[in-house]
This record gives sequence, structure tokens and C-alpha cells, in this order.
Amino acid sequence: MKRFSSFTMDGIGAAVRTVISRVKDATAKRSNELPSTVPRLVAVSKLKPSECIIEAYQHGQRHFGENYVQELIEKSNDPKLLELKDIKWHFIGHLQSNKCNNLAGVPNLFIVETVDSVKLANTLNSSWGKKNKPDPLNVMVQVNTSQEENKSGCSRDQCIELVKHIISSCPHLKFSGLMTIGEFNHDWSQGENPDFVCVLSLGFYKMLVQCRKVVCESLGLNVEDVELSMGMSNDFEEAILMGSTNVRVGSTIFGARQAK
Repeated sequence: MKRFSSFTMDGIGAAVRTVISRVKDATAKRSNELPSTVPRLVAVSKLKPSECIIEAYQHGQRHFGENYVQELIEKSNDPKLLELKDIKWHFIGHLQSNKCNNLAGVPNLFIVETVDSVKLANTLNSSWGKKNKPDPLNVMVQVNTSQEENKSGCSRDQCIELVKHIISSCPHLKFSGLMTIGEFNHDWSQGENPDFVCVLSLGFYKMLVQCRKVVCESLGLNVEDVELSMGMSNDFEEAILMGSTNVRVGSTIFGARQAK
């Protein structure tokens, strides 16, 4: 059987089932004080062939995340994937304004998780409006909770105004929640310990939880209506315990990625 990275096709199916089970177990352990939303599993399929996506789909996975606009365009228009009518694509990479028109044409585009400026929101709103879609496009506001210069996302101070702008001035977009990414620049002198990486990320996830609270209080939004997209392969269970409603899991499902 042909291999993709270290996972066989059978391995992908088993991995999907295992991750779904882990999501359910973590959800059951959450505090009753957290919103009751069941977390959504997004299988991050960047740099993986269509065959891997089909295999995960056949084991019940429907939401898939891609980081690059061109790769998402190519995959979403693959005849084999077009047959999967209820597949749902998440764009989870940095988005440039000049790519919005192309992204808006993606079949079964479910959400853009990385809106980080008023300019980008306006451009995406215009691009989606040109498509004459019956429903607005779901978007999340990406917040740079770690304040790293090499990471996309608006600052926590800018978050309220950006959310307010999307709600009041972007009729073709639907504000769905907030998104953040864990630590990029780990202090590897501490060792390649997944627990160490996890602790770093959880601090930034805690900041996103607080950011949602402030946004909801300022704009009169219901906390249960504002999703939190946080948690990846190394820490998604801990993120769920903190209130994540959308976890992005790649290597744990598909195996390690080769360099782009």
C-alpha cells in the first residue's frame, strides 16, 4: 500500500476515530460553567493528497482545514473531492486581501478563521457579496494572543472594534467567534517536551477566553454564540477543557508533514 508520511490509509481511519473519542472524553470532563457547545474537529489536511482526505471522510470526518489559498482551490475542485457534497472547508492560514476573490470561489467553503483587520474584512465581504450566495460567510477574528511579531492576528485591544465592524458593516459576513494559535517560538533549551509546549499554548488560550468575555460584554453578545478556535495536535484536549469549540488537528490524524 502506498504510504503518505508515516501513516497508511488504514492508519488515518484509526486516527480519526481515536481523535473523535478523545474529543468526546475531554468534553465530558469540562466544567459545567463552560458553554455547552460540542467541539468541532477540523482535520488539518494541508500538504496532504486528496486520497488522505477521502480516507478521513469515509471514517466520518467532514470539516477540513487548509492553510494556503492555492492548495485549497486545487483540492476543493478535485473531481474526487467534489463528489463529497457535505465536505466543509476551513481556511486557517494567513489571508492576503488580494486572494479574497479566489478564496470566495472555493466550493463548500464553510468558514474563514483568520480575519485580522478591517481592511481584510471589507475585502472578503465584497468578494463574498459578488458571489450572490444565499447565506453570509462564517468568519472568525484571529487574535495574536502571544503578541509575536511573526504571527498574524489583531491585538487584543483591536479585537472589539474589529468584531463590531464585521457585525455592523459587513452584511455578507457572519461573525462566528475568535481564533488563536499557540506559541511558535518555543524555548527548545527546555527540551522537546510536548508538555512544555502545551503549557505555553494554554496561557495564550486563557487570554482568548478572557478576550471573548470582554467582547461579549462590550457588544452585548451571548457567550454561547461566540466560538473559540484553539487547540492543535499537541494540546487539543487541554484546550477543550478551557472552552474551545473548534480544534484543529493535523499530524495526529495524517502523520508528520513534509516541507512545502
